[in-house]
Amino acid sequence: MRLEEMADLLEQQDANRFRVSAYRRAAASLAALHRDVDEILNNEGREGLIALPDIGKGIATAIAEIVATGHWTQLERLRGNLDPVHLFQTVPGIGPELARHIHDGLHIDSLEALETAAHDGRLATVKGVGTRRLNALRASLASMLGRARRTHQMPPIEGPGVELVLEIDRNYQEKTAAGLLPLIAPKRFNPEGKAWLPILHMDRDGWHFTAIYSNTARAHQLGRTGDWVVIYFYDHHHREGQYTVVTETRGPLIGKRVIRGRENECRDYYSS
Repeated sequence: MRLEEMADLLEQQDANRFRVSAYRRAAASLAALHRDVDEILNNEGREGLIALPDIGKGIATAIAEIVATGHWTQLERLRGNLDPVHLFQTVPGIGPELARHIHDGLHIDSLEALETAAHDGRLATVKGVGTRRLNALRASLASMLGRARRTHQMPPIEGPGVELVLEIDRNYQEKTAAGLLPLIAPKRFNPEGKAWLPILHMDRDGWHFTAIYSNTARAHQLGRTGDWVVIYFYDHHHREGQYTVVTETRGPLIGKRVIRGRENECRDYYSS
């Protein structure tokens, strides 16, 4: 079962033991069911899953993603075999070229993040996404992710502050340099199957963080695999998202660690 595999991976990667036990309890709860999960989702939606013992919002969302798409982004990420370009192509209306533009331009790797970008204005900035296609993608993502009809504008995620994100980035780089982090063997761009990609799990101020170097085609092309750090976050209210932190190569913040999409806040942070 994938929930058990998630628990095993998190344990191997030194994640919070409460997260590990939460996935194990959820797996045991599903194993004891006398009904199919698909049936519960079809008849009662996610609320039907959340009503089960030891199934919270986050795990219910993961189960819904698996049922709807056959993928679980978080698990594939921790396995080291996540391919966002392929994942985005599972959405009707997204072909290989557009999938690459989305991934390279927005630095996102999940359907949840893609749906958020479709409503907060970022997806509209990607080459090849006009108004008609944007509306079609919103509808497709809402259907795939099992969401109720949304308004045209979604409020931005209230994620962790700039100072906290940069602290996680700094912690990741320091522990990587000291050889203190577990390593995973990504499937992409790793023909030898070498375990080289350090991964960090950390809890701070009510947020759960996972940090990992960007193992993307673009990062490899530019030689930035040891610089671009992707930081994923979520909390108990099921607010989740991701940021990419890079070393700025131009402008007033050259040489500084900067969160893509939050450059103005980073400028304020460094000037204070």
